[in-house]
Parts: sequence; C-alpha cells; structure tokens
Amino acid sequence: MLQSKKRWNVQECDEQLVNEFVENLNITPLVASLLLNRGMTTVEAAREFLHVDAQTFHDPFLLHDMDKAVARIQQAIDHNEKIMIYGDYDADGVSSTSVMLSALQQLGADTDFYIPNRFTEGYGPNKAAFDKINAGGYQLVITVDTGISAVEETAYARELDFDLIITDHHEPGPILPDAYAIIHPKLPGSTYPFKELAGVGVAFKLAHALLGELPEHLLELAVIGTIADLVPLVDENRLIARKGLDYLKLTKRTGIEALLSVCGVKREEITEDTIGFAMAPRINAVGRLQDADPAVHLLMTTNAEEAKGLAKEIDALNKVRQQIVNDITEEAVEFVENMYPPDENSVLIVEGEGWNAGVVGIVASRLVEKFYRPTIVLSIDSENRIAKGSARSIEGFDLFANLSKCRDILPHFGGHPMAAGMTLNSDDVEELRTRLNEQASNVLTEQDFIPITSVDTVCTTEEITLENIEQMSALAPFGMHNPKPKVLIKDVHTTSMRKIGANKNHLKLVFEDSGVSVDAVGFGLGYILDEVSPIAKVSLVGELSINEWNNMRKPQLMVEDISVDEWQMFDYRSAIDVKRFFEQVFTDQMKVVAFHDSTIDKYKSMLPMEHVVLIQDEEQAKACMFAGEQIVLLDLPPSQKWLEALFFQGIPSRIYAIFLTEEDHYFDTIPTRDHFKWFYGFLAKKGPFDLKRYKEDLAIHKGWSKETIDFMAKVFFELEFVTINNGLISLVKNSAKRDLIESATYRQKQQQIEIEKNFIYTSYVQLKNQFQDIFKRSIE
Repeated sequence: MLQSKKRWNVQECDEQLVNEFVENLNITPLVASLLLNRGMTTVEAAREFLHVDAQTFHDPFLLHDMDKAVARIQQAIDHNEKIMIYGDYDADGVSSTSVMLSALQQLGADTDFYIPNRFTEGYGPNKAAFDKINAGGYQLVITVDTGISAVEETAYARELDFDLIITDHHEPGPILPDAYAIIHPKLPGSTYPFKELAGVGVAFKLAHALLGELPEHLLELAVIGTIADLVPLVDENRLIARKGLDYLKLTKRTGIEALLSVCGVKREEITEDTIGFAMAPRINAVGRLQDADPAVHLLMTTNAEEAKGLAKEIDALNKVRQQIVNDITEEAVEFVENMYPPDENSVLIVEGEGWNAGVVGIVASRLVEKFYRPTIVLSIDSENRIAKGSARSIEGFDLFANLSKCRDILPHFGGHPMAAGMTLNSDDVEELRTRLNEQASNVLTEQDFIPITSVDTVCTTEEITLENIEQMSALAPFGMHNPKPKVLIKDVHTTSMRKIGANKNHLKLVFEDSGVSVDAVGFGLGYILDEVSPIAKVSLVGELSINEWNNMRKPQLMVEDISVDEWQMFDYRSAIDVKRFFEQVFTDQMKVVAFHDSTIDKYKSMLPMEHVVLIQDEEQAKACMFAGEQIVLLDLPPSQKWLEALFFQGIPSRIYAIFLTEEDHYFDTIPTRDHFKWFYGFLAKKGPFDLKRYKEDLAIHKGWSKETIDFMAKVFFELEFVTINNGLISLVKNSAKRDLIESATYRQKQQQIEIEKNFIYTSYVQLKNQFQDIFKRSIE
C-alpha cells in the first residue's frame, strides 16, 4: 500500500442532472459534473456561470448607506473639500486605494491617500494618523479595505470634526463604528445580493455609484485585489475577475505594464495565476517591509521612467521578502518541533523577538502547510511588550469566531474564519495559547488534522482528452470556491516511471487503462518512485492540463497525490547490497524479519537491531501481528508453512523481499533414491567405511560432492540404518525398513529446495503470486 498525503474528499454527482446539463449546454459529462460540484444545480445557473460575460453587476445603491456616502462625497467635490483615502498595506488595500483615487480624480476631486505603516502604526485607522489628516485640512476621510473594527478611532474622528466614510469587507464585530456612513456587504440586515466582495470590490461599487455608470476601466485594478485577497470567485467576484483579466491584457496603465515586465509575463499569457503568484506577492512585499506608498504610486503613475524605477524597486523588495520569510520559517519550524510539538498542540502559536511583522502571515501559511494546525505567528516587541501577528486556519476551526472569545486579551484583531491579524500584550501570549488549544480540543478531532483535498470527480483515461480540458477553461478564472478542477484516476497501471529534474526530486510517469496512455508529472514527488512496486495499480489525484511542445498538444495530468490500495511487494533479491538497502531504502516504519540467528549475526553491523524480529518456530510466527505493516524478509524460513503462520493475523501493506541464504540448496546435487540404494549397497559390501579418510575418493569416483555423501550418511543415521563413530560409518544389522521421508534432514532438504524454487528462483510476478496464495491459505 501507499497512503496518500491527504484525505481525498471525492464529490458525487446526480447522473440525471449531469445528463441534463450535457443535453442543454452542449458540454461533456466531465464538465457537467464540475459545474454541479460548484453548486450549479440548474441548467440556468450553469449557463450563467459559463457565460459570465453576459451577466451584469448588482446595483451599487443596494448597499447600505451608499446613497448617503455618494451625496457626501459629491458635496465635498462641489465645495472643493479635501478628501483623504485611507487604505491598507496589502494588495487588496493598495488596489482599493488606487480604484478610489482614480474615480475621485476623474470627478475632479481634491484627493490624496494615506496608508499606515505596518510597523509603526499597525493595521487600520489610528488616532495619530487622524491627527495628521486633520492637520492637513481634510474634511472627509474614506477608508478602503479597512475600518470596520475602528470603533474608538471613529469616535475620535468625530471629536476632530471631520466626516468618516468606511468601506470594508472584513467581518463586522458586535459593535459598529459610529461613522458618517458604512458601506459593507455583510452589515447586519444588509439586503445586498452578494456578501463576499473583496475590499477592492466594495471600493469599485462606490466608484460605480459615484461615476453613475460602470467604471470598466477600473476593473484591471479591481481584479488585482479580488484575486489577491482570496475571496470566493463566484457571483460578482467572478464577474470582476473574468472582465478584469480581459482588461488587464489590454492595459494602458504604465505602472501595470512595468510590473508585468519585471514579472516576466506577456500580456497574452495573463491568468489569475499571474496575479496570485507574480503581481500580488510583489505589491504585498512593499507593505510587508516598509511604507506601501510606492505600490500605489506604481499603479497610478503615467510616467514610464518612474514606473520602470518603481517596478524594479518593488521587485527587489520582493526578493528581500522571500529571504526573510525563509529565515523566519526555519526558526518557526524549529520552535514548534522543540517547544510545542503538533501532537501535543491543536493550535500552534509561535513567537519570535524582532521577527518582521509584515511577513508573519506568509510564515503562518507555511506552518499550516507543514503541520496542518491552526497557526498564529507573532512578532514580539519586548521593549513595548507588544505582540503583533497573523493567523491562518484549517477546515473546521473558525479563527474569527474563536478569537472573538478572547477579546478581553485581544485589544485589536480582525479577519475571517480562515485568516486573521491581531495585536496583544506579549504577556498574554501564553494565555491565548492555552485558551485556543482548549477551544480547539472541543471542536477538532484527529481526523480534522489530516489535510483534505477536495476532488471534483472520478475520471477515466478515456475522458482525458483535449476537448474536455479545453472545455474546462470555461470555468476559469479559478480561485476560492471555484478551484482548479481536481480529478481522481483510480487503479491504473504505470507503464513507465522515473525521477526527473536536476535534483531528481520530481516524478515523470505514464499511466494506462483500457488501452489509453496518459503522461503525468508530479513536482516534488520523486521519492514516490521507491514506494510504488512494478505492477501495482495506482490512484492519482491532480489537475488536467495541455502539454504543448514542438507543435504537439497532448493531455497531461499534473499529479498532486498518489495512493496504492493493494499490498505491495518490492524485490531486492538479485545481487542485493544489504548495506545500501538499510542505508537508502529502509525507514523506521519497517520491521525486519529473520528466521536464522546466523543471518542476524552475519549482518548485525548493518542491521537496525531495534527493528529486527527473530522467528524461531511456527507458533512464534503465528503470534506475530504484521497486518498493515511494512516488513523486510531478510532470509527464508525452513518451511513455507512458517510464512503462512507469519501472516495468520493479517496481510502486510508491503513486503521487501531480500531472502539472504548461506547455502544454495536448489542447485546442490540432489540424491535420488538410486543414489541412496547404491550407497547402502556399498556400505553392505565394504563394511565399516572411514568417511574422514576416503570420502573425497568416493566422491571423485562417483562424481558426487562431499556434501552429498555427508547428507546421505546423516539421513541413514536418522533412519537408524547406520552408526557413525568418529567418522566411521557402519550398517546396523536387521534395521527396520523405513522411508527416506521419515528423516528430518531429508524432509528439511526437500522443503528448502521447494522454498528456494518458489521464492528465490522465480520472476517478480511469480513471487507476488506465491505470496498471494499464502495470504489466501493463511486466511482460510
């Protein structure tokens, strides 16, 4: 067997609905099942999802306070009041700020922006910033992607006598700020049709309401924050993403062109991954290491030289950010393993003196990936006794809800069920750790700590076609709640498998079923080559793609996980280098079974003795529990019955066959009954015979080996046909007639010949079949 890295949650489909979708939408059954698994339960819903470009945006005035906010902003523009846009330092906040700036500038407003410094000011509105804004003569402040938790700061804004409009999408707390207007799709009692907008989506709605018509030219900015913030790409977010990517490919924004250039991305190659893995990390890097202002300037500039310089600066900051993340992650992993091991902690809280607070969210994500526990990573400022950090969660543990239960020690926090940010007194970190672990123990089970892969459908090799893969592209852009489709291919044979890459850490394979072969690649899965036996049937989970090379287009599977459901046999019988096996192949999950203490003595220096089990009789073999285990058969037992006894209590998951032998019985001269008859007659004729002196002469005369003569002498002795005294062998007169099989030595020789024939001198397939037969007899 080979256990998959994750639990595979394979979704099931209503076949009747699949057929209905196929008939009405002119799509393949595979694509129909993908639509159903994304919640499209009617033909009309599926049609709308597929033809997203035909959809329209919701009326922005359905958002609470939208009319009030628009009127106040228009008043400020009409009276030449100074308007400050107060943003956030991540990609969502930067793009939100840019959308609002663009809309207000288009309307001729006197406007500027302010983004707090992550390190000196922290997240969200703060009183010191409001003092600066007030001193600058600003009479209206509009927050974007922030502010819903700023209850005290909003009250302070009223004291300073400027109006505050909050636009945000983060989870509202139990008390809302007393702002002039709050535009938020999740406000209690909100009737807005879609609740999951990103911060930039809310800013885009305000821009729409202000401009009086859909600002399509701002979609190239709105798509950045929408994809970067990992909001569900359904409904209006899907529309923003789909149209936004189209506009991004046609962009005339000098800054975006410069950013794409340093990312090495061509316009026609832009996808959601371009934002998620190239643009957004660079934009985020600015606010993670310093003031985020350069990121806004890059998106807003019309000067090509300035754009080029800013893009290079941001790219360099991203490289620095990557190194910082790697260094902190290494420290954090060591901290977890040494101080708070995952098997003893349901929630991991990791803190470090002076860690860069701007990257702890990335580190938290990496720790979740490695340990699969809800994780909080905190940067400690010991001088001010402050801990700032970010949290990431796993399925089944709502971060926002559980952190809400700790409000008394969390003066400032906000976020979502799966991610959050916070500031607290460093003295309260241990208390937070205790509370969250207790809360998690009440809701999480052992099963919850096994990562889950959601699999859309089971797919046959015949369904892996260019047509199917091309039709899947209609489901893009992919993201939260609309992930890239994952398929399961069950129980197929691999026709080839090898390690690839400079470090041989990737896997290249070809699998086949029903006469159809498919290429597959698994990045980082090179180690699996040693864990899949030659004829095993494998199950694969991955994403389908098209491999284009040398003007050829072929379907291919990008493998993410592999399992083998049947027991496996690994053949290490031929010219085995025992030392290499135990140095390179052996793992702590294996148990080494030996049947002869002489084998153990001979190889003791290289054997992992704490994993060695010596079996010395059938009863001992029968008492062993190897069901589901990985066992190494170091040598052969005296009889095949010992193997049947060994598996009496269950089938192992893997057998590594080494079968070291000190003697080669199979190719020895095997005495026939005629041999024994001649030898008996020889002894009767010659009388007592001195084996020590004349055995070699006799062997030469007959063309036998000396071992053959010793063997026949021992058999005769056990049958009481002869006596042997100091090498002198003599017949016993009038001995009882007995069959050769009554001799233990004769039986053992026959058994050894048979077991060597069946287990050493056989092909791989024959050997596996031998074990298969043994398992059947053991169960019976």
